Amino acid sequence: MPDLNAIKAEAKRLLAEGVVEVVVAFKPGDTPLHPQPAFFTNVDEVENLVYDGLCQNNLATFLTRLPKTKKVGMLVRGCENRSVNALVVEKQKSRENLYLVGIPCEGIIDWRKIVERAGEAVLAVNENNYVVEIETRDEHFTFSKNELLHDSCLRCVHPTPLSADILIGEALPEGNLAIARKAVEEFEAQTIEDKYAWFQKEAERCIRCYACREACPMCYCTECFVDHIEPRWTESGATPAGMQGWHIVRAFHQTARCTDCGACERACPMDIKMTYLTEKLNHDMINKYNFEAGLDTQTLPPFATVTLDDKNRFMA
Repeated sequence: MPDLNAIKAEAKRLLAEGVVEVVVAFKPGDTPLHPQPAFFTNVDEVENLVYDGLCQNNLATFLTRLPKTKKVGMLVRGCENRSVNALVVEKQKSRENLYLVGIPCEGIIDWRKIVERAGEAVLAVNENNYVVEIETRDEHFTFSKNELLHDSCLRCVHPTPLSADILIGEALPEGNLAIARKAVEEFEAQTIEDKYAWFQKEAERCIRCYACREACPMCYCTECFVDHIEPRWTESGATPAGMQGWHIVRAFHQTARCTDCGACERACPMDIKMTYLTEKLNHDMINKYNFEAGLDTQTLPPFATVTLDDKNRFMA
């Protein structure tokens, strides 16, 4: 884990010297399992800053909710840094108005996995050298951090921020792309009937709360397609067709834009698995266009790129 005191010191410096107007990070939540996103605007507030493996939100989500001209400091892990880069590419924020405090990420702990193993009465969670100790009212549990990580972190390829202004902690090695692709390849190997059965099983639990949309940094439209009345893109009710349509269209909207942070799944109150759709599309973009989202702040996603050399067959 990175040095929390070093993180606090950098946040205080940024505010004290006027480098930024606000630092977006985390503060303690109402329970040990849920640290909360926080906006620190003065040096004294920074004493409440926390950071650990249970900080599950992708903070890049808040960039599009702040004025574009506001000078923002932000803690970023590998996926968050790439999300920020993707937002800069899409002109949602100027890189000049950002100061990114990079944290090499050892992975986000899936709080649901803690509850499955230790129950809900958790009093404290402590991390040390990839070991997680959990105190409940009646018992003490010890787990390796790896067995508690969210699935998206188990297949992470870029744990270290790529373009942070400062890095706190030692850079971590890149992940194995072959391992990252394994889940997609296993899903692709299934029959069409089995794939649809899986999709149907996941989608039918959806209650259309849109928590996944609110947690995603790339879902920043002022009006979402599901909120349109004219034209109506999909059924708005919690019908099978409407729920399936929502998940399919949302996934396609994330093609070559999703950084597989897993924030959508962690936010879902129904524990719906949905990153298998975006991961499939991400790997298609790597295979066909050699493109990954957020690796820099200049390159547009393939579907957003138009050149004078493009063939105009679609206009025929």
